[in-house]
Amino acid sequence: MNEALKNVARFSDPMSAEITAGMLNSNGIPAEVFGQTSSYPSINAAIDSIEVKVNADDYESAKKLLAANESAE
Repeated sequence: MNEALKNVARFSDPMSAEITAGMLNSNGIPAEVFGQTSSYPSINAAIDSIEVKVNADDYESAKKLLAANESAE
């Protein structure tokens, strides 16, 4: 991943962030999870600090893929 990263999603729980990053990665969009600050879920939930980021060049594709996945649920 290059240094120009953009946030495509924000979560309070690490599992949802990892699932989202995995879905993006499996669809050819490199994604990473950032901000897993605490092993206590209640603290993460309070600050909603876990982010999934992608390269700036992949941002639009990632947003479209996430939107399509959300509407399919």
